[in-house]
Amino acid sequence: MRKIILVLFFTFSAFTAAFAQRFAYVDSDYILKHMPEYVSSQKQLAALSESWQKDVDGRFQEIERLYKAYQADQVLMTPEQRKRREAEIVDKEKAAKDYQRQIFGPDGDLSKKSNALIKPIQDKVSKAVQAVAESENLDMIFDKNSEVIMLYASPRYNKSDQVITRLGLKPGVLAK
Repeated sequence: MRKIILVLFFTFSAFTAAFAQRFAYVDSDYILKHMPEYVSSQKQLAALSESWQKDVDGRFQEIERLYKAYQADQVLMTPEQRKRREAEIVDKEKAAKDYQRQIFGPDGDLSKKSNALIKPIQDKVSKAVQAVAESENLDMIFDKNSEVIMLYASPRYNKSDQVITRLGLKPGVLAK
């Protein structure tokens, strides 16, 4: 009886160990900071955003200038001239807000450009993460910086350096 229980215990332990899931995590920010193409695309997006912001600011400054000129000339205008100038200012303000939304809105040009630049980099990192997972027989890899809450993670499960190496980069050497 004792032998049967012992055999069943070891058999159950072996099956449990065989079906145990293996987890790891990566730090996507750490990985992306090592990639020159990511750093370059971030700089490109910042420059583009700054350029577009200057354009938007210029449009609103023009509206402010028109409004101040309207206020200064208002007493000398006929009611028809006032209405025409007010309509012109309102139309320009609406056009400036529409332009701002077109550039910086959720589906705006900046968002589209960001997706176009970042998506290939994310795909490359994803393939490297998948290759690391397959080579080390990992069942799941979490991203330390995503919505998943990770209260503690042992450094031995951090596979970020392996992903960086798989991408052909050197861990610890950040891109400039």
